[in-house]
Amino acid sequence: MSQTLTSTPKQDGFSMPPEWAPHKQTWMIWPERTDSWRLGAKPAQAAFVTVIKAIAGFEPVSVGVSAAQYANAYAQLSQANTKFPIRVVEISNNDAWCRDTGPTFVTNGKGEVRGVDWTFNAWGGLNGGLYFPWDRDDQVASKILGIEQLPRYRTEGFVLEGGAIHVDGEGTLLTTAECLLNANRNPHLSREQIEAMLREHLAIEKVLWLEDGIFNDETDGHVDNMACFVKPGEVLLAWTDDKNDPQYARSKAALDYLETSTDAKGRKIKVHKLPVPAPIIAKAEEYASVDQSMAAIPREANARLAGSYINFYLCNGGLILPTFDDPNDQVAAEILQQLFPAHQVVTVPGREILLGGGNIHCITQQQPAG
Repeated sequence: MSQTLTSTPKQDGFSMPPEWAPHKQTWMIWPERTDSWRLGAKPAQAAFVTVIKAIAGFEPVSVGVSAAQYANAYAQLSQANTKFPIRVVEISNNDAWCRDTGPTFVTNGKGEVRGVDWTFNAWGGLNGGLYFPWDRDDQVASKILGIEQLPRYRTEGFVLEGGAIHVDGEGTLLTTAECLLNANRNPHLSREQIEAMLREHLAIEKVLWLEDGIFNDETDGHVDNMACFVKPGEVLLAWTDDKNDPQYARSKAALDYLETSTDAKGRKIKVHKLPVPAPIIAKAEEYASVDQSMAAIPREANARLAGSYINFYLCNGGLILPTFDDPNDQVAAEILQQLFPAHQVVTVPGREILLGGGNIHCITQQQPAG
């Protein structure tokens, strides 16, 4: 077990490093929910294996797997011939979104690493949440910290998902009001009280509040699908020039806000635009094989999916980018290669993961190097 602390990271001199800081490893959770993933989750598992192998070309990967799926995951992953090791550990779970259920790691500049274990309620609890129960997911962070023998800060009663935040490592946090101020997360807290929790647990100084995330995002607009930091003072924003697309108003409002904002160090924000793929629509046959259950919201055919190239993942020297058989796949890869010249852009098909509600950033969680 990991030691549970009664202080806060800020009090102890710990802060959340940016994603481009060196990693010890990446954490992921194996998909298996048949009422979330089609065809018994087999296509999703194949897609996850592709992502795991891509990341393991740059750093170690640890994959949490239920007891029921352990042998299957081990068999598929033990055959991977990768530069860095892939570790399979048994962690019971409700679904495979490690960005949101895993710990947010914090460091202190002295080589020490700890983890923040946010309360998780499946993106809304009984008020719009995506499945019930979520008790095993709420245990994932503490189990990961226990495996790693790292001290734990638990925010009992304060709900947050890792996909709802991005930091620049120099005091600035990026989020959306659509998610953090949603009545199904922390309705008892004001914006100022939520900011105070973020300051105490991530040691940030300023919050940049985008109003909305990507159109029709079932996470209530997670920022990691909408915008991210390229480096301190620079933000990458999902963008469309099509004024008839409902995404346009969201992106334009975010652009106007960011261009008139400063970060924690007083720098004006420089915004880079990353085009979104053309609207991605779920096909009836894709969701026909998703189990109907009383435990998860049903998947709706012909619904627009929250496709975005912002949902990439930075690892040690690599940038893992989802693609959608769209002309903008290549455009996005070229923009990202220019913005991250020290990283090798590796593209991975993203549609299968998107059918489950998210993408590569959503299924990964970085553990910083100690």
